Amino acid sequence: MTLTAPVPSRLWSPERRWPTTGILLLVTLVAFEVMGVGTAMPTMVRELKGEALYAWPFLANLAASVMATVFSGRLSDRRGPKPAILIGVVLFLVGLVVAGIAENMTVLLAGRVLQGFGVGFLIVAIYVLIALVYPEDDRPAVFGALSAAWVVPSMMGPAVAGWATEHLTWRLVFVGIVPLVLIGSVLLVPVLKKLPPHAETPPQRKYLPIAAVAVGLGVAGLSWSLQHRTWWMFVVALLLLAPALRVLLPKGTLLARRGLPVTILARGLLAGTFFAVESFIPLTLTVVHGYSPLEAGIPLTLSALGWASASMWASRHPEIERHTLVRFGFLLSATGIAAVTLIAPTWGPAHLTLVFWAVAGAGMGIATSSVGVLMMAASPEADRGFNSAALQISDMLFSATMIGLGGVLVLATAPTSGVVALNLSMAALAVVGAILTGPRMRATLKT
Repeated sequence: MTLTAPVPSRLWSPERRWPTTGILLLVTLVAFEVMGVGTAMPTMVRELKGEALYAWPFLANLAASVMATVFSGRLSDRRGPKPAILIGVVLFLVGLVVAGIAENMTVLLAGRVLQGFGVGFLIVAIYVLIALVYPEDDRPAVFGALSAAWVVPSMMGPAVAGWATEHLTWRLVFVGIVPLVLIGSVLLVPVLKKLPPHAETPPQRKYLPIAAVAVGLGVAGLSWSLQHRTWWMFVVALLLLAPALRVLLPKGTLLARRGLPVTILARGLLAGTFFAVESFIPLTLTVVHGYSPLEAGIPLTLSALGWASASMWASRHPEIERHTLVRFGFLLSATGIAAVTLIAPTWGPAHLTLVFWAVAGAGMGIATSSVGVLMMAASPEADRGFNSAALQISDMLFSATMIGLGGVLVLATAPTSGVVALNLSMAALAVVGAILTGPRMRATLKT
């Protein structure tokens, strides 16, 4: 099925202006919290005397977020997105306040868990809300705008969080965004009130709550075990994940079955290959080429700009089939990933990282927004929440796994050889993603 010819975007028409603003504001604030908290974390744990627990605020947040995506998907399929959005907003707000007033690590961890649950509920429910509020012709523009909503936090989040932590207090990283979250939530109230009664009955899914807990603990355990090379935990994480993923992903996802399964898999491959390489670009530039931390972060900023620009470009060309854009995005990302291999040696042209990583970011922008459109087109109303949750699980699972494996590879060898091996393997995996898309993904719109 070929997507229709270009039509003017109606995202900012009077009846959609406020929901569009509310959705983008909430996503921007979630992104800011994700991007900024890492900068402030060293100061937080030092002040709270929790250096030994440094990784746990991240892992607890990740586990809670993964679990909440599952619960949000199920609730959205049974009751519509309204309850999940309200729960997500409340949990996120309470988590921000709890973390912001924390006087010890226990309270900080509790706040991070609540934030993770809030983000997980919100992101999935927002996807379902998009399907209800925006017709299919407008969805490419919506998903393009969602990608763009991460740009300012990507560029400014760490800097703003660092400035606030150094000159004021790290607590502002949390409580400082509370008023804006309230504004974004209020903007969604009118559209939530106008949603039609939810009449769809989702299919029965056995063991969903158990699988949700297992996948949350499994993803966090996998990340921890790979970072710390704790192999017994790695085995436990796999034992938790294997049966849970059979419940939480569409059948045939990990086998790249045609249609929706390969679409869900594509999201994971895109995120895993890109973020695994990006995680070690600053390390390479600082250790191998002597860049300052500020200079080493510039390629990541340009990549975020490339991501947003490309996703907006894709949204303005609905006449191009989305599966074609996904394949092109994979190849563009693979090109950028392979090219940054050149900066790993001391003789490498480090200054070209700016160009190479902007290309990879553009590929991600084109592909990820298109994957969201394809997933939604393939989802009957009764399964939109489940499939949206599966998309997020695939993203987080592959990202945690590839970043962890990259750390093992780089730490086990000399930085240059480890980075070369990581980059080339991730580029090859991105090419595999391009091969799997196309005809296999074209079936998505027919399922």
